[in-house]
Amino acid sequence: MAATRDRALEAAVRLVGEQGIRALTHARVDEEAGLPKGSTSNWFRTRDALVAGVLVWIAEQERAELTVAMATVRTAAQAIDALTQLLDEATGPQAVRTRARYALFLETSAARHAQPSMRAQRSLFEEWTRELMTTLGAPDVEAAARTVLAVSAGLIVNRLTVAPDIPLRPTLEPVVRSVLPAPEEAGPAQRTT
Repeated sequence: MAATRDRALEAAVRLVGEQGIRALTHARVDEEAGLPKGSTSNWFRTRDALVAGVLVWIAEQERAELTVAMATVRTAAQAIDALTQLLDEATGPQAVRTRARYALFLETSAARHAQPSMRAQRSLFEEWTRELMTTLGAPDVEAAARTVLAVSAGLIVNRLTVAPDIPLRPTLEPVVRSVLPAPEEAGPAQRTT
């Protein structure tokens, strides 16, 4: 049964990422996933439940990728490499999923019922980024996390819309380095040289 649910969620992501939020219906998800009619509504009774389920599923996929990519990051240089790779993946091979996430965020931003789920997912990414900034020795962890998240989101939106070839590293590197202590100020675990 979980495989059926995952097929429905994968199909929902494709529909939204390729055709927009209006394509997200139970019937279209069933068709896209090659499932019997009514399968998606067995997992997600309402459209709101389907939207919330897709948002959570996307966040889980992205967090799993973040966890793997950042598992061994201990220096600014490693963080810049990993973030560059993650953003390149999000705007390249995973662009459909990323477009779906942004479309769902915009769709649900005005829906009060969706706010708690969106905030919960966002807070998990914020916590992860704060932990990374702590590991790297950021003097102001909160400001560093907000900065890295905001610049990353901006790069993603630019790559998915008006500037698909914008280089990532030349923007990420000075931003990440600006929120961290200079290499000579860093402890042994944070030195990048």
